[in-house]
Amino acid sequence: MLSKQVPALANPSGDMLDILTAVNLEIKPAETIAIIGASGSGKSTLLGLLAGLDQASSGTVYLAGKNINTLDEDGRAALRGEKVGFVFQSFQLLPSLTALENVMLPLELQSNKAARTEALNLLSRVGLSQRLEHYPKQLSGGEQQRVAIARAFVTQPEILFADEPTGNLDNATSQHIIDLLFEMNHEKNTTLVIVTHDEMLARKCGRCVSLENGRLHHA
Repeated sequence: MLSKQVPALANPSGDMLDILTAVNLEIKPAETIAIIGASGSGKSTLLGLLAGLDQASSGTVYLAGKNINTLDEDGRAALRGEKVGFVFQSFQLLPSLTALENVMLPLELQSNKAARTEALNLLSRVGLSQRLEHYPKQLSGGEQQRVAIARAFVTQPEILFADEPTGNLDNATSQHIIDLLFEMNHEKNTTLVIVTHDEMLARKCGRCVSLENGRLHHA
């Protein structure tokens, strides 16, 4: 996965504001990499570009070997659905669905007839086999994040993007979530790209890069 871009956004005065400048980053299959930096340094913007959620104003982004600049929104969405999983700081679970239904949803969107069985297996793997019928509001933060991790891995993605996955959790729960992420990464041979302020999580990754004033620094 290769990214080279110089994205810009318009500020309220109408001028263009550079968010990232001359970023050049290659992430290899099955690699674990942390992207760190101060708030406002462009970390989440970079993650959005790598995942095809946003488009750069210049440069090229390859995702799973495909130039996503050449794809329309439907094409990018299809590629994400096939190749990518996400874990967010705010969990992003659907409140009207149970834990089991949240994990089944990505497979149902793919018309996978084994959705229930595969979701049950993943929820058991993350230690939530007793919480299947609970709704997000009935789960602790750590339990919600484990549901989110099961949902992210249930489609067996090649790449998992995690944006501050421990940001809303206490230290003990964060350690459990970190261990779970890397266990799943090892089992599924998934590329893991993490935006984080968590030094413990960053140290766990095989490589760490930092963003400062929109520029990428390699450790």
